[in-house]
Amino acid sequence: MVSACKNKPTTEVAAVPARAVFFDKSGMDTTVKPGDNFFLYANGKWLKDTKIPPSETSWGSFNILYNENQKELHGILTNVSAKDNPAGSKEQKVGDLYKSGMDTVTIEKLGYGPVKPLLAKIDAVKDYKDLVKLAADGFKDGDGFLFGFSVSPDDKISTKNAAHFDQTGITLPEKGYYFKTDSASKKIRDAYVKYIAKIFTLTGVDAKTAAAKADGVLKLETEIAKSHLEPAELRDPVKNYNKFADADFQKQVPDIDLTDAFNRMGLKTDTILVGQPGYYKALDNLLKTEPITVWKDYAEFNTVSNAATALSKNFRDAHFDFFGKVLYGQKQQKERWKIIVARVDGGLGELLGQLYAAQYFTPDAKKRMLDLVNNLQSVYRDRIEKLDWMGPDTKKRAIEKLNAFTKKIGYPDKWKNYDDVQISKDAFYDNLVSISKHDYKEMIKKVGKPVDRTEWQMTPPTVNAYYNPTFNEIVFPAGILQFPFFDKNADDAVNYGAIGMVIGHEMTHGFDDQGRQYDKDGNLKDWWTPTDAKKFKSKVQVLIDQYNKFTVLNDVHINGKLTQGEDLADIGGISIAYQAFKNTPQGKGNVKIDGFTPDQRFFMGLAQVWRSKNSDEMTRMLINADPHAPDMYRVDGPAYNTPSFYNAFDIKPADKMYIPADKRVTVW
Repeated sequence: MVSACKNKPTTEVAAVPARAVFFDKSGMDTTVKPGDNFFLYANGKWLKDTKIPPSETSWGSFNILYNENQKELHGILTNVSAKDNPAGSKEQKVGDLYKSGMDTVTIEKLGYGPVKPLLAKIDAVKDYKDLVKLAADGFKDGDGFLFGFSVSPDDKISTKNAAHFDQTGITLPEKGYYFKTDSASKKIRDAYVKYIAKIFTLTGVDAKTAAAKADGVLKLETEIAKSHLEPAELRDPVKNYNKFADADFQKQVPDIDLTDAFNRMGLKTDTILVGQPGYYKALDNLLKTEPITVWKDYAEFNTVSNAATALSKNFRDAHFDFFGKVLYGQKQQKERWKIIVARVDGGLGELLGQLYAAQYFTPDAKKRMLDLVNNLQSVYRDRIEKLDWMGPDTKKRAIEKLNAFTKKIGYPDKWKNYDDVQISKDAFYDNLVSISKHDYKEMIKKVGKPVDRTEWQMTPPTVNAYYNPTFNEIVFPAGILQFPFFDKNADDAVNYGAIGMVIGHEMTHGFDDQGRQYDKDGNLKDWWTPTDAKKFKSKVQVLIDQYNKFTVLNDVHINGKLTQGEDLADIGGISIAYQAFKNTPQGKGNVKIDGFTPDQRFFMGLAQVWRSKNSDEMTRMLINADPHAPDMYRVDGPAYNTPSFYNAFDIKPADKMYIPADKRVTVW
């Protein structure tokens, strides 16, 4: 799955522009030439005038829409939680989950009591074999660790679900955080050690002992991190596809009893997929060579830290001080209702989603969106047929794949069942455990079974979209299908520049560096001729080199290898959306609206949806771990590689961001 979008948000600031115009001219900085920096031309004044709300790590179009959706969900939950709903109904479950999360009096009384039973089990561990048993036992209750276990389609047999094991075991965003020597990375590690120690002291450990335990946990995680692949390496689906018979993989990890672990997990299979075998080989060694006392400290810390946001205020505050303030630059915690609304959406998303979709997503909006998707799909087909660098055999298969896209819009046709979830209005932590047990039970039943392609990986209110390569599907939740991304009353220029680009973006993920390696049925299979594959890689290298030169925070460079898939999707998305727009009556004309030509409004629509600013800490984290380029370059990168942008704004060679025609990235 690859998202078009970004991190989540909230709070008040910047009212939505008047719908009569559909583009907020007040945010422009016309002292900047479009050819010098289009993002700043379209959004510069907004950037200067806007402050990130103290409870946020970023602010912009995504955040504002997310905040509006949160208010709508809050209204739903406030309403249903005030009623005496039938036991077991969706209204009772989402309402009582919300009410239990808002019951901070009960949560405060419990302190860290909810995790004490698990801490006692960890305390009873005598050796690494006991630790592995405990780690495996925990999966059924949502407390499993050591194994990065999930169930999803076998990449080479996309109709069948398989057991996947991936690298895990570290708390910081990616392995580089443990080894980089710059001042920002050192500051984060120092703060992380203090946070670990704080968690121990909150459970009654004296300060000196807590500090020693914290040092040990960091050192252990650093050893684990050595075995991890870097984020850019995780983009290679072939490298990360390693199928083993259980017995064969057991030989690579002789001191981890896989048969016993799988039995404890309820996993019945004779074959597993291991994304990163190096992690498990390192784990097998570290279990024996690192003191069991350190492993127990590691398990105890992670148990409490992972549960901290559901515990009493002192634990929540400690968690926020590190993850919110230090890691992401968030100045203050969100209002409690926003946190709990998000937890309900994350835990019972397809129950809450039913109530949301019924109230906020209309059939005519779905029809307009489907028309847009079909229009872009038709344009994409035409563009593939006319590619000058791709041969006929590969073109034929590419078009077959494009034609096979499954399109999901708004919300699922079939909703998930949560009948086994028990929700009480005064037991927040227990409610979360019940949801975790349900999720695991639902997941483990899928192993070896046919894939249900009706399932969604996002909830209806989500402000995002995705392409799933093993399903060969493009998915657009109702949450993103609102202004400024989409409005059924907006002119085509704005809609095609905004949601049209997102649609084209998700389609292009089917043909980016990862997606192109899956065939029309979602199987990891090479369907390219060697000549065409070589040409594709050559074109992508131009893109990687170009994005490597873009900088943020004065001197931090984008990692073009990490962002290449999203960059390809951005450039392809805007090209496809523009061509589709030119097929509309407005696109064929030249009538100005609010002083802008149709083509100019198209690109302004693009710039408006990526209008955003981040805290420095969030920006640094995104550069290190996120496959998306920073928002400025999600506008400027595609624009300056698109010929129609040059024509729309009369861009000249003397302009700062002018790219000669023969140096522009053109793939799809």
